[in-house]
Formats: sequence, structure tokens, C-alpha cells
Amino acid sequence: MTYVITAAHPDDAATLGPLHLRNWLRNYTDADAGIDESWIREHRGSSATAEGIAQWREFIEVANRHPAPRFCRVVRSGTELVGYLCGHWEESGTITLGPMYLLDEAQGHGLGGRMMTEFLAWAGPAPIRLGVVDCNEGAIRFYRRHGFEIAGERYLWRGRLPTLPMTRAVPANATAAGSAGRPSARR
Repeated sequence: MTYVITAAHPDDAATLGPLHLRNWLRNYTDADAGIDESWIREHRGSSATAEGIAQWREFIEVANRHPAPRFCRVVRSGTELVGYLCGHWEESGTITLGPMYLLDEAQGHGLGGRMMTEFLAWAGPAPIRLGVVDCNEGAIRFYRRHGFEIAGERYLWRGRLPTLPMTRAVPANATAAGSAGRPSARR
């Protein structure tokens, strides 16, 4: 199988919204925590609606500007999208990584690492933060391999989903001039 990582195209929004919901339904259902299909659809189902798809389209269009205050890469297998990694600058100068997903069949091919390499190059020396579901040990190991550390106590996202905050600090060899290419805080 051949996989290609590319910048997302605005037309990808029609696939990304439903794919995002599909990933949540596949990976985060937890009856013991009260996280069922209904709860997920309440908190993430909008990504697959016309409004959610329009928001994905806008996100992608902004990510394709130069300089880009947002980042969005997709993994293609033929005409099918099988993964994505997005992120954006916060007003504080910190970058938020997420969402990032690869379908099961696309895992184990180095695609996550390749997307992360592109993301880190885009981010430059800026500090980066993310939230990861605390039972997703594979994702935690992946992020640690890329310089992220757990940065606080577990919290419940939307009151139910056990999540760990992780951060990647500014690399020690980075200088203040390294953020000169950062997009303006006005977006």
C-alpha cells in the first residue's frame, strides 16, 4: 500500500469531519466512564455536520496561507484519507497540537513520525502543548519519542474523558530570533 502525506486541500473537509467523528467513536468509547456513542456525538458529532465541515474547510484554508497560523497535513492512500495531523498558534505564542489520528491500517509505516517531523519544523522553537487520553499508551510513547513530557495532573475533558496534558518545551538551543517567522497574533 502506498501512502502520501500532503497539505490538506479545502475539499478534504468533507472527509475530515466524518473521519474525525469515526476515530472518536472507534477509540474513545468507554462505558465505565460514561463515554458512549451518544456522548461522543454530543461533543464531537458536529465535526461531521455541514457546519463542522465548513469549519474544517476554513481551518484548512487558513493552514494553507503564508505564513500559516495553522497546520494541517493529511495521509492519503489512493483517494482515501487515512490520517491527519493539525495544530495552531495560540495568542500566548504557544502551539496546540491536535487532532492527530491514523487509521489502524495506516499505523506502523512511519507516517506519524513523518507528519510529526513536518509539524515540528513548522512550529520551530515554540513551546507546544497537547492533551492525550490517559489510556492511550501508544500515543503517550509516540509523543515522548518526539520530546513531549507529561505536564500536570490527569483531568477529565468535558467532565468524562481522562486526559493527560503534555508539553514540548522550547529546545535548549533555540534563540528568541527563532520565532521571528511566527505568524502575527492577528488571525
